[in-house]
Order: sequence, then structure tokens, then C-alpha cells
Amino acid sequence: MKKSALVAGGAGFIGSHLVDHLTKRDYTVTVIDNLVTGQRKNIHHLLSNGVRLLEADINEPLNLSEKFDEIYNLASPASPVDFDTMPMFILKTGVDGHRNLLDKAKADGSRILFASTSEVYGDPLKHPQDESYFGNVNCRGPRACYDEAKRVGETLTMIYQKHHQVDTRTVRIFNTYGPRMRLDDGRIVPNFFKQALAGEPLTIHGDGEQTRSFCYVSDLVEGIFLTMQSDCTEPINLGSVFEFKVKDFASQVLKLTRSRSSLEFLPARQDDPLQRRPDISRAETLLGWSPKVALEDGLLKTLEYFSN
Repeated sequence: MKKSALVAGGAGFIGSHLVDHLTKRDYTVTVIDNLVTGQRKNIHHLLSNGVRLLEADINEPLNLSEKFDEIYNLASPASPVDFDTMPMFILKTGVDGHRNLLDKAKADGSRILFASTSEVYGDPLKHPQDESYFGNVNCRGPRACYDEAKRVGETLTMIYQKHHQVDTRTVRIFNTYGPRMRLDDGRIVPNFFKQALAGEPLTIHGDGEQTRSFCYVSDLVEGIFLTMQSDCTEPINLGSVFEFKVKDFASQVLKLTRSRSSLEFLPARQDDPLQRRPDISRAETLLGWSPKVALEDGLLKTLEYFSN
């Protein structure tokens, strides 16, 4: 018998790739997305293949009579450009929206996965970051609406697991890239590609010595799926362990695009982490998961998407 899944945020960058992943495994998939940052085109190829799109906001009461075996909550704007323009909406989505989905899971006996983030670690004082690290987060900073929404979301997940016996899973997603990222996303990968392809300087906030690790989206969604199927109810880090300086990553983009753009250094952003790399020992041990796609291969696929 086919399994059924509800994917909140399923028209977004990561969510749409997860919907692809589930349909290939013969799931019946319903997507709920308000299309604030998600795009119908991301799942257009699936709508004629049995995937159903509900254009609705999870912050509002969920009028869903059908039951789902699995609920994946990937709903939330996650770009720095969104933090300035819709902070209350981001906070509300992480708290009220997630609680609505938890209530749905509680009522129907569904298993639910919450997509948290490496941002719960803030600007980490521990490197690399494992799941036991409590983080170094500024609750009054410009990123706080997203950081704190995800931290509260994890707390809600734990409360529903402990007090309401809801079957919960949590992943903490580190920097992810690939096709279907918004070109105006404001994050490093789309920014650099957009600027390189336009022949504009690649803008780096800070001195470029800050580090990031980049995981290709197909690897990430495999980790999300494996977490949902696992018995682990504790948070699981998902990301690449290969760490790059931002300025070196910019040089890699210039090489792949054959761009003659220069590098332009701007003032550092407040609370922007200096180091970001996950300890994925838990994922390796419990899921048998680690990223497979090499950075250059993933960037070439991303370049092809942005070029078109």
C-alpha cells in the first residue's frame, strides 16, 4: 500500500526536491505552500503525476480531512533578505505554523519531521558543531527571527513528543545548494553565480576568511528521508564536512563560470558566523548517511540551472 506524505513548504527549494524524492519512492504526496518564497514552477512537472498542491498558509487552521503517514515541515523563508522584510511572518511560521502541523500529527497519529537549521548554533564557539552544542545565538540580532523560530520549533517538537506521544524527527540543515534556489535569494551560492554570470564583482561581506561547508541538495533530501525512516528522535545534523573559505569558494565560482569578475569586500554582516561545519557522526552512525556529490559536480549542475 502506498505511503502518504504532507510536505509543508514543498514548492520551495529544498521542499520541491524532497517531493521529487518521495514520488520516486511511490508516495502519494500533498504539498501545502503559500508561495511566499516557494514557486509553483518547482513542482509543475509533478502536478500531472499525482502530486497535489494546496496553496495555503500553515499559520492558519489546517482544513485537511485526510490523514498522512508522514508530515515534513520545511515551511519557512530562510534567506537573509527575508529576515529584514518579513521577520514576524518567519517567527510566526516557525512557532504557530509548526504547532498546527504538530496538532495534525497528534490527531492523526502521523510521524512528523521538523526541518531545523544550523542557525540554532548561531556564531559557534565550538567547531565543528555536534548536536549536543547549545549554540551562541543573539536573540536580538538581525537573524534572530529565523534562529529563534527554529529553536522554539525544536522545543515544540520535544514537548509534543514527550507530553503528547507524537512521533517526531528533527534535522538541522547546514548550507545547501543546487537547482531551484532563488536567484535573488541573498545567500552565497545564488549571489556569486548571479554576479559572475552578469560580469559584476562578487561581493563578500567581511574579509572572506569565514568558512562554510556546502551540501548538494540531492544528498540533503536523502538524509531527510532517511531520518524520517529512522528510530532517532534526537536532532540530526545534515551537511557537508568539507569546509571552504568564502573567498576561495568565490574563486571556484569564477573558474567554473569563466568570469572575469573581481572580488569586492564589504563590511561584515552582524552575527554572521565565522565558522560553520557540522559534525555528522550521528548521521553516519544511525543513518549510514554522508554526502556523495562532489562540490565541483554540484556547482556545475547549479550553473546549468542558473544559466538557463
